[in-house]
Amino acid sequence: MAQRQNISSGTKWEPIVGYSRAVRVGNTVHVSGTVAADDAGHVVGVNNAYEQTRFILQKIDRALQQTGASITDVVRTRIYTVNAALWQDIAQAHREVFEQILPACTMLEVSALIGSDYLVEIEVEAIISE
Repeated sequence: MAQRQNISSGTKWEPIVGYSRAVRVGNTVHVSGTVAADDAGHVVGVNNAYEQTRFILQKIDRALQQTGASITDVVRTRIYTVNAALWQDIAQAHREVFEQILPACTMLEVSALIGSDYLVEIEVEAIISE
């Protein structure tokens, strides 16, 4: 059986909700839904979907690196936004990171995210190449 590695980002929410920022089992990594909150819990890029997406993808990359993976190992992204009209800004930031990797991708409009200033939330799955 593959060993499980839980990665924490140290936020206050992980123990409250009962989750990990990322979980690696074998060569597969799942990164939890990630919003544009800095280490102090402040929203980055208020009213700017492009900046939020860029920040989120950097945050996800840090979590992946803690598991031994990298952004190039990402095989799927799921993007949630509170406003589908922002899709081009979100897509631009996503493309800048993934245009050579080309993971499977889903983008959905949802009625709300956990905080009113969050425009985007992203989760990813990665498979570490052997």
